[in-house]
Amino acid sequence: MTQTTAAVAVFAATGAQGGAVTDALLERGARVRALLRNTASEKATALAARGVELVQIDIDSPATLTAALQGVDAFWFMTTPPGGMQNVDLEGETAQGIALADAAAAARVGQVVFNSVGGAERGSGVPHFDSKHLVEQHLDSLGLNTTILRPVFFTDNFFGFAPTVEEGTLVLRLPFPDAVPLQLIATRDIGVIAAAALLDQTAVPASLEIAGDALTGSEIAAAFAEHTGMPARYEALPLTVMDGNDDMQAMFRWFAETPAYQADLEQVRRIAPGTWTFRQWLHAVDYTPAA
Repeated sequence: MTQTTAAVAVFAATGAQGGAVTDALLERGARVRALLRNTASEKATALAARGVELVQIDIDSPATLTAALQGVDAFWFMTTPPGGMQNVDLEGETAQGIALADAAAAARVGQVVFNSVGGAERGSGVPHFDSKHLVEQHLDSLGLNTTILRPVFFTDNFFGFAPTVEEGTLVLRLPFPDAVPLQLIATRDIGVIAAAALLDQTAVPASLEIAGDALTGSEIAAAFAEHTGMPARYEALPLTVMDGNDDMQAMFRWFAETPAYQADLEQVRRIAPGTWTFRQWLHAVDYTPAA
């Protein structure tokens, strides 16, 4: 793998996506500057021990953001709704992204990579997709050298959406019809592809939807069965189980009623040949069913 001495700023480097980007950059010899709200956390201390430069920022203070980006060759960031997905603050998420984009422009960062979401540009009607698309549009207006990565459904979500063990059988339930394949991407691979874009803006298209696999519910259950040696089945749930969470309900409705995610898996593997399938992810994380 090609080594580099580039300096790259990573927002929220102690998070799942930011951590994966940091790991991939360090593997390639990049110098990483972590932009963090809390530089004293256990995760931050662990990054420092690996040679990562820690810089404390305040997302509501543009001066701290611009100062943190001075002198770097590239910058990676993502956005999430403040407060999480139960009470989605879409305006807060978009404002966060705009602030980070403006700081990159003010600091004259040479390459910016923004992790959005698959389908954000296609009028999905999913609130937390639309908020990211507004950030994409703002980045475009700034005239920066920008790469937009659009990950599909995170394979790692199956830690939360994991099958339950019922009378010796794994039962996987999602509010999603079994006949429709769901595209998946491991967080680790998001980091690998983002690092490629950060270190060489010609390595990845200006916008790219990224996935490593596409499986129906029954195929996902079969993969769990193969990995664990336990029988498994899939049961599709009605969308009404998401009543009260309009954002997630809209997302699962979009999965079922449209072509939804549209990543080209072969194109992704040309860029990152080691991109994991769902079965490879199960093996890599040594998945074990909860008792």
